[in-house]
Amino acid sequence: MRREGSALHGLGVVVLKELSDHLTSARMRVLEWLVVLTALAAVYAAITEIRQVTAQDPFLFLRLFTTAREPLPSFVGFLSFLVPLMAIGLGFDAVNSEHNRRTLSRILSQPIYRDALLFGKYLAGLATMSVSLTVLWLLLIGLGLIMLGVPPSGEEMARAFIFLLVTIAYAGVWLALAMLFSVLFRSAATAALVTLGIWLFLAVIWPSLSPALATALVPSGDQATTIITAQMLARLSPSTLFGEIVLAILHPTTRTLGPVYLDQLQGAVMGAPLPLSQSVLVAWPQIVGLIAASILLFVGGYIAFQRQEVRA
Repeated sequence: MRREGSALHGLGVVVLKELSDHLTSARMRVLEWLVVLTALAAVYAAITEIRQVTAQDPFLFLRLFTTAREPLPSFVGFLSFLVPLMAIGLGFDAVNSEHNRRTLSRILSQPIYRDALLFGKYLAGLATMSVSLTVLWLLLIGLGLIMLGVPPSGEEMARAFIFLLVTIAYAGVWLALAMLFSVLFRSAATAALVTLGIWLFLAVIWPSLSPALATALVPSGDQATTIITAQMLARLSPSTLFGEIVLAILHPTTRTLGPVYLDQLQGAVMGAPLPLSQSVLVAWPQIVGLIAASILLFVGGYIAFQRQEVRA
């Protein structure tokens, strides 16, 4: 009981200290303004595009998140690109900076265990991302209310809130990856470059490479099997999982995220929206995949950190 109480106290101390550092750092200010300005540009472009729509849309408010206007991508498109950058910016020097400043041994000499230190840094980074994304989400809702003049329905708000939670989980994956390399590499620059390289590979190259790999892995030439294999390989990228979740949650008419078979269309009204619970069930495997990826990456960093020797 004494060790558990000491561990919880140490965890709380680390979370509060790291959260204070993140929220007051110049790095966080730059990242916040970068995300806010680009997101506001995307929202303004979406609102001007939505105003040109005269047809009645029962999910008009959700189009704020997904509508794009050339040359700007949608709000979701901006987040899928900028959220990993924010998470990597917060986590690439979480542990190796303590090594380089020679403060790690002094921290661990206090009643703070290694698991509390690492978990506290992760929770603080995730809390910082959560605060930033929640403020941005509320700002988007407020702009939509002012400029569209149409209040969102209860289901629209529920879908938008689930999208916020999924975006935080998406940030958690890249934060865990950045912290993993912060543990493995003593150089902060090396950790940042490796993490950015993996992000660019998974977000840009891997979705284009997976169909070619699927064709090579399925020599029989079965088109359906090739498509399914390519989709499974593409889902190894968190960006692909995030995109599929957004498609299911913010587009209520989406009935499946894979190949559509004839038996799935029996009794279905084409173009009819799904209830929220059904949309969540469609995206549930991808949601679990994001959470599982965060856990696996954090556990990998935890094991590596426990095996490291800390010297004064």
